[in-house]
Amino acid sequence: MGVRPVRPLIVTEDLVLLDDLLRLCAAAGAEPEVHHTVPEHRTAWTDPPLVLVGDDAAARCRDATRRPGVLLVGRTPDDPGVWRHAVEIGAEGVLILPDAEGRLVDLIADAVEGADGQALTVGVIGGRGGAGASTLACALALAAARAGQRTLLVDGDPLGGGLDVLLGGERTEGRRWPDFAASKGRVAGGALEESLPSVRGLRILSWDRGDPVSVPPEAMRSVLAAARRRDGVVVVDLPRTIDAAATEALAQLDLGLLLVPGELRAVAAAHRVAMAVGTVLGDLRAVVRGPYAPGLDERWIADALRLPLAGELPYEPELTTAGDGGAPPGADTRGGLARFCTAFWERVLTPERAG
Repeated sequence: MGVRPVRPLIVTEDLVLLDDLLRLCAAAGAEPEVHHTVPEHRTAWTDPPLVLVGDDAAARCRDATRRPGVLLVGRTPDDPGVWRHAVEIGAEGVLILPDAEGRLVDLIADAVEGADGQALTVGVIGGRGGAGASTLACALALAAARAGQRTLLVDGDPLGGGLDVLLGGERTEGRRWPDFAASKGRVAGGALEESLPSVRGLRILSWDRGDPVSVPPEAMRSVLAAARRRDGVVVVDLPRTIDAAATEALAQLDLGLLLVPGELRAVAAAHRVAMAVGTVLGDLRAVVRGPYAPGLDERWIADALRLPLAGELPYEPELTTAGDGGAPPGADTRGGLARFCTAFWERVLTPERAG
């Protein structure tokens, strides 16, 4: 079986429209094929991930093989015939420039990046300070990478000290958050991934050791959207303070894990965190770890928080002391932390996402 082409197809004789479409393809990181009518070879029409038909060329495409991913593009918003032309060629939609330029750039980039399978995105947040959320996030990412998933770990906590340090990758070359702080609009998923440090089989977006840098909500939105645009797994370590940037991160999660130590004060603190997170994230689950205060167990704590129980973490000192020069958290596959993470992915990864 051949490799699916990743070049979109443009069909138009309108030179002004063609210039616009070439410019938008360049903005999306795509190099298109251009034809004035339906290509002579059938596969040149059926194989491209996206076909952009200019409204001037619609009549010449009426008899083309029907296929998904065809869009009719024009520049006249009040033309009543444009929708009739779209139906005649089996187009999935009509885009009128210049108003739809941003939408079209997204569609082109999604098509060439194969965005029909988004990454499963999981966030981890501590119920109280020092709960071990960053350690759990790292261990989850390592377990996903060991399972053969394309894995990206995102450090969403600017005050956490850097997840690259936890993984022993602080000296690894690659871009950090300060390089993306000014990001606006679309960030290409492939380019983002290739620019990040590669540590222990996964890519990581962390902080550097320079002056504190504020990541605006727009940058968080753009970077996380790019990170999750490709298949696999994205793990996000979240701060306990839900500011505007953290809210953007929460909005892109498929599910969140609230790590709660087995003590009453931690449960009280976690309740406040859960209430704040729950205003944005619909699927929040409790992960409970011992040792437990008298009368408490994992079921009691999950019930008190009114959250589904994602599992119990066996007590291990590394949950709160990782990052002091030893092995990365969860690197020992025989330990309870690694076993928890492996079991978690086995439960939440569907057969379509696995492997």
